[in-house]
Amino acid sequence: MLKIFFILSLTTLLFAKYDNCEFKNKNYADICNKVVKDGVSYEYANQFLLSYFKTQKFDEISYKYLQPKYIKIHRKNEKKANNTLVKYIPDMVKHLKKYTEVYDYTEKKYGVNREIIAAILIKETRLGKIKPKHDAFIVFNTLVVRTIPNTPREKWLLNMGKSNMASIITHCYKKGITPEECNLPSSYAGAVGIPQFMPNNFIYTEGYKTEIADLTKMEDAIVSASKFLNKKADFKKLIDWNKIPNIIELESQWYDFEFENENASFVYAKNKNGVKKYQCFACDKAELDYLREYIKKIMRYNNSSNYAIGVMRLAYEAKMGLSK
Repeated sequence: MLKIFFILSLTTLLFAKYDNCEFKNKNYADICNKVVKDGVSYEYANQFLLSYFKTQKFDEISYKYLQPKYIKIHRKNEKKANNTLVKYIPDMVKHLKKYTEVYDYTEKKYGVNREIIAAILIKETRLGKIKPKHDAFIVFNTLVVRTIPNTPREKWLLNMGKSNMASIITHCYKKGITPEECNLPSSYAGAVGIPQFMPNNFIYTEGYKTEIADLTKMEDAIVSASKFLNKKADFKKLIDWNKIPNIIELESQWYDFEFENENASFVYAKNKNGVKKYQCFACDKAELDYLREYIKKIMRYNNSSNYAIGVMRLAYEAKMGLSK
């Protein structure tokens, strides 16, 4: 009986006509209105947000790991990850040689060092070897359905989830993919592809010699990550490594500084709103001004100081490996 009811409900959904964004869930109404404004049809938006396969399935693992205590653990583990990834520098060098033509193209077009992109890709998915186990839309839908916006962080999480759901719906609509076929393998945080783009950042994707980018293809991942840093982080000029102090020594000094200071940042003395204050490692140190500007750019990709300094360390060692 339940099976028959489900089939009848699904049939009704498939053949229903929609001309508005009326949902019991106000968040779904907000998402629907956003995507319709971006050119998605009412019918597609409604079918997506009423799809059993997209909005009635939940990702308990991702929801768990996006809670505050696990975010803190992840940030602490970033330092361990940096030390672990050093052993993959030979793989980075091989990768840089293999994709020389693509990197020649991106450096000329976007002004982002090839070794920086390679370091980001090694950190994100170990050059594509780490395979995603989640579905991006279900990750964000779980957040939107479960989050009660009582605190600033919860409000941010809710809005982030809604905007990424809207980006996925718009992305699949423009590609002509049905809601049920719109499956984007992702990390537990909803990041997609080799460069781990959040759906909100799909506007920065670019294919290499193709019209449509595929973030599971290494060539497109390289170009898209370069475009992201160029457009979103104003990374337009190659790093002159001769102007960077001993990055290995600095990395070690930073870890000591972070251990001694609870609210530590490599480059910032306060947050964007000026409300939260940080203990800044590089502030008021003229010899670190050049490095500080590039660390800021990398932090537009991932706002962790440990992530950014790890990228710089890996990039420097890969650069040295290429010159041998």
